[in-house]
Amino acid sequence: MKASLIISIYDNIRFLKVILDSLRFQTEKDFEIIIAEDGNNSTVQEFISHYPFEQSYQHLTQKDEGWRKNKAMNMAIKAAKAEWLIFIDGDCVLHDRFIEMHLRYAHEDLILAGKRVKLDVESSELLLENITNMKLLEKQLVHKLFYGKGKIRNIEEGIFISPDGLLGFIPKLRKLNNLKGCNMSFSKKAIYAINGFDEEYILPAIGEDFDLTWRFQAAGFQYKSVRNLAVQYHLFHPENWVDTVENMKICSRNQQENKFICKNGLEIN
Repeated sequence: MKASLIISIYDNIRFLKVILDSLRFQTEKDFEIIIAEDGNNSTVQEFISHYPFEQSYQHLTQKDEGWRKNKAMNMAIKAAKAEWLIFIDGDCVLHDRFIEMHLRYAHEDLILAGKRVKLDVESSELLLENITNMKLLEKQLVHKLFYGKGKIRNIEEGIFISPDGLLGFIPKLRKLNNLKGCNMSFSKKAIYAINGFDEEYILPAIGEDFDLTWRFQAAGFQYKSVRNLAVQYHLFHPENWVDTVENMKICSRNQQENKFICKNGLEIN
């Protein structure tokens, strides 16, 4: 098995279905699926138990005690059967070469960092209606890139560029030195070197990606961008931003003390 794809979800079955549907069209088939649920919803369990998976899968749950994504991620890392771990969120649909591209550039000393296009309501509904509309969506995004993107954000991130084609030099020019928790991958060696996600964070934002960014760097790992290679489409939904002051306090304190190996992670120190 080449990779473990870890999907972080809460309770949105409609989004989860189209994500799983997109996995059926992946050019790379040798991966397992880990659905890491930050909760224990019986409706989610019912849906998963009847979904026609083509790969082996695990559904991991935990007691719903507020935002505990980092705890769920650590649980998934421990359960993963593969050495290479790919992380996505439960609102991001994958281009059919997404897993292929993450594996193409996988190296135990590298952290792969991607981004996502943030779709508008209309574009999201196109995918939610039927995953086979992805090719139509790709054409629309290229058209909108030149003739007006409307309410779609980061539209350039939704354009797949083959590394083997005439434009294959473009992704090499698009560097990225920070992580988005919805599109990143790394080895077990790398995440164990910093003791996993820091479970001290109990609020969303910063703790599951920005925090990892500086900790991986402090541990000596290098970043490689997979922009326009590992493409994903973020489905529209109202954003639930929270005050990040408390998380920034934790992050700043740990940076000042150079605590890149967290105390409350894969192992409790």
